[in-house]
Amino acid sequence: MALHLTDVPEADALLSEDPLALLVGMLLDQQVAMEVAFQGPLKIKQRLGAFDAQGIADADPEAFAELFTQSPAVHRFPGSMAGRVQTLARALVDDWGGDAAALWTRDEPSGPEVLKRLKALPGFGEQKARIFLALLGKQRGFAGEGWREASAPYGEEGAHRSVADIVSPETLALVRETKRAAKAAAKKSR
Repeated sequence: MALHLTDVPEADALLSEDPLALLVGMLLDQQVAMEVAFQGPLKIKQRLGAFDAQGIADADPEAFAELFTQSPAVHRFPGSMAGRVQTLARALVDDWGGDAAALWTRDEPSGPEVLKRLKALPGFGEQKARIFLALLGKQRGFAGEGWREASAPYGEEGAHRSVADIVSPETLALVRETKRAAKAAAKKSR
């Protein structure tokens, strides 16, 4: 199933075909619009000339950070996010042989096991790991036992809470509305 997270066909194609791109997009999804975050892997690939964990991990940190600052910037915080992407890539090389998909394919893991693996990655806290697990289950065919429960509440069927639920411009609008309502409710309860 093709992903539709950016409204940029080439970026969506990369996310659909390359598990590392999808993982990096999720990492970048903070303090910027979702579409901007998930376009990041394409920008990196175009500027680096390739997109693989080993190449990213081994890139000169200053030169890699420079790739993030070129217009349009990969992220609102180019220096720190370039470092985070390289740290993630290094962890994938060291722990998973550079294969991002191994996180959810090696040894046919359960949903809770994939959640544990994701949370062990640099830059992936509890919420980000749950959202990514829900994305795997809802849109990438991951069917490990207990994935919905492990990704709760993001794995809930029919929800419009996160990037895991975006399959069209209409569902993007629903996710944005859910996030606005949650922020308003949180503000009210203060």
